[in-house]
Amino acid sequence: MIRPTQLHHASVTVTDLDRSRRFYTEVLGLREIPKPSTFDFDVIWFEIGDQHVHLLGQRHPEPMSPRHFALNVDDLSAAKAVLEDRGVAYTEGTPIPGADRIFIHDPDGNLIELLQWTTPYPSTGA
Repeated sequence: MIRPTQLHHASVTVTDLDRSRRFYTEVLGLREIPKPSTFDFDVIWFEIGDQHVHLLGQRHPEPMSPRHFALNVDDLSAAKAVLEDRGVAYTEGTPIPGADRIFIHDPDGNLIELLQWTTPYPSTGA
């Protein structure tokens, strides 16, 4: 049986690596790290603790969809203020007990959830 221990990374496609680099560093505050030296294609890696977000360059954006990745934040109110200051629109999601969350889009329309847990999510332990 496979027993995952954590999510290591999420990858999203982008059409303009420089524009996306600015968004992910300046708006979301992610730290860029070197990509593997064996990669000879357009990709940018970001580190969040021991997890990553990878931006994969491509010519055309993918269609809009509900696919997304979520970033935990320590202060969603402060995150909203940063987004408002930078003119980044956000929407509220369906409520989850014990969590505050919003959704934003990156410059290519990729959906990103910003999430602050106020109480731990109950796990069944299964």
